[in-house]
Amino acid sequence: MATFQEAIAAGKTTTENALAIFDSLPTVKLEELHGKYEGSSFPTGHLQDGFLEASGWYGKTFDEINQVHPLVFRDGNDLFAVNPIATLTQLEPGKNAKDSRDKLETKEHAARLRMVEYRGVSTASMIYNQAPIIDHFRKVDDQTLLGAMDNIQMPGPPFFFVLRRRSQVGL
Repeated sequence: MATFQEAIAAGKTTTENALAIFDSLPTVKLEELHGKYEGSSFPTGHLQDGFLEASGWYGKTFDEINQVHPLVFRDGNDLFAVNPIATLTQLEPGKNAKDSRDKLETKEHAARLRMVEYRGVSTASMIYNQAPIIDHFRKVDDQTLLGAMDNIQMPGPPFFFVLRRRSQVGL
């Protein structure tokens, strides 16, 4: 099994290796999730690999247990949260979210945090309020998380992503 650092250095890994890495990492407690995190795909050949980055995705912000912005995008030096449901109808593949900011932006938090059992262990997970998606987290280090997106509408293996804490506060 390649390590997390080896997979990052290689720029890709297999789904099987990503699952093995995920399973080998420590779980995350709810109180550990706070602040602004910059995200990136953890490429495994999944259909979602690179999609978010191409649309200007910045990451996520965790303000409180019931106040999470699951999709935060860039507009120059500015960051803005978007409504995940609006992205399904208003964000065209290959387009940058900033070009549709007026249709996508929200001040409302669109997700919450809970402890959820996933792959046999209970770990901090982000549950979307209006979409059948749960992001499960494991801790790489105090500033880095490996996430696995479980989306019932997207059959097959999870989409993996990395989150790196950039500040202790959100938007």
